[in-house]
Amino acid sequence: MPPRIPTAIVFSLACLAAGHAEVHTAQGILSGEATATSVLLQTRLTAIPGPELDREGDVPGAEGVACFEYGADPAFANAARTPWLRAAPDRDFIVRAHVMGLKAGTLYHCRVIAGKDEADARPGRAGSFRTLPDAAGHAPLSFVMGSCMNYHSFMAGKANGGGPVTATEEDKRLGYPSFAAMSALRPAFFIGTGDIVYYDHPAQAAASTLPELRRKWHEQFRFPRMTDFFAVTPAYWSKDDHDFRYNDADLRGEREPRAGTGIEIFREQMPVLPADAAATPTYRTHRVHRHAQLWFVEGRDYRSPNKMPDGPDKTLWGAEQRVWLQRTLKESDAPWKIIITPTPMVGPDRNSKTDNHTNLAGFKHEADSFFEWLRAEGVTGVLTFCGDRHWQYHSIHPLGVEEFSVGALNDENAIRGERPGGPKTTDPEGKIKQPYIYSEPTGGFLHVTLSTGTQGRAKLGIEFRDDHGKVLHSVLKRAE
Repeated sequence: MPPRIPTAIVFSLACLAAGHAEVHTAQGILSGEATATSVLLQTRLTAIPGPELDREGDVPGAEGVACFEYGADPAFANAARTPWLRAAPDRDFIVRAHVMGLKAGTLYHCRVIAGKDEADARPGRAGSFRTLPDAAGHAPLSFVMGSCMNYHSFMAGKANGGGPVTATEEDKRLGYPSFAAMSALRPAFFIGTGDIVYYDHPAQAAASTLPELRRKWHEQFRFPRMTDFFAVTPAYWSKDDHDFRYNDADLRGEREPRAGTGIEIFREQMPVLPADAAATPTYRTHRVHRHAQLWFVEGRDYRSPNKMPDGPDKTLWGAEQRVWLQRTLKESDAPWKIIITPTPMVGPDRNSKTDNHTNLAGFKHEADSFFEWLRAEGVTGVLTFCGDRHWQYHSIHPLGVEEFSVGALNDENAIRGERPGGPKTTDPEGKIKQPYIYSEPTGGFLHVTLSTGTQGRAKLGIEFRDDHGKVLHSVLKRAE
């Protein structure tokens, strides 16, 4: 019989091992809100390396410290370093640094330094990001945009509305094919316009508690195709209903998660604002090119109740956001003024909903009055790029505003969609023009290019692509 080790020694060895447990970053490194001079860098310290989940179907966090190194040299010679940050349970073990004083239009390499403490910290995952050009920059630039990433339908192989079920076992290990297709295009940045996770899917196991809500983000962002993509691609994020509370949620009601929780968790999980910017609104604008400025509107935090009768007093944006939007649009000299909206403003949509700007009993008055304001004030070049609707389309409002819907990112979440003139749509009279709607449901994304044509004219290219990168339809616009 082998000698028996005293219990006290076993306990001491266990504590020693636990104290030196390796720290991982299973969800990769994220860069967000890149400007010409700044960026947010983020990672989450984890107890397992990923991409596999643990027995509870989660990626557990790990306490420790981390900082970020960044510089022009991929070997990190003479790299700058952020202050040390502590990964703690109250922030879901997420660390986020606001890096400022950068040079415009410059490629920076970055990496995580992490460990249980500063003495134990070692270099970890590396990535890169490019700052935005200054306002005069006119070199070609491209970006991609995706929405409606339904993890459950993808992993369970179940269509969420009639789309094809195509995810292979390899896909379920690596992640959504759209990210591999987007990586091949090497975009300057990515826009995630809502429904990044689905708290209320599957319905029989909807997330409501804080650990359940956080788990939705953990399982989504551990896929290799996503960690590879976001390691080298800065992103700008918005939330919609499913990554706020549940389908078509507003601020009212006792159902969990409450509105305040949904607002806080999105700010916690996504690098949209500095970690200490609790009072800063998530609506913002970025000049991304000489020819284009983007507006990211917030569609959940300030809205009137969905069931309130539509009219001048009903608002999806809230009074302060609308004043900000109109003021900054008038101030902009960008040829293309692109509003990134989590929900549609032109449509058409189903007539049974009350959730968005196209819905007849929803917030249509605000959208129509806003479009009237654009015409009255002579604000030109305004386009809307929207998420939420699970089909790709290009539509034109009777007042001339054009909308491009990104559709669902994965096949299993795609649906056939609505056309102008349909009796059960928000446009039964067919007043909306629709140059494009895809012929069959497919997952995919938008690929947008900005360039300068002859005589300095601004060119904007918009491609609808499927989840393998195939171009389904393209639009080329030139500024007048």
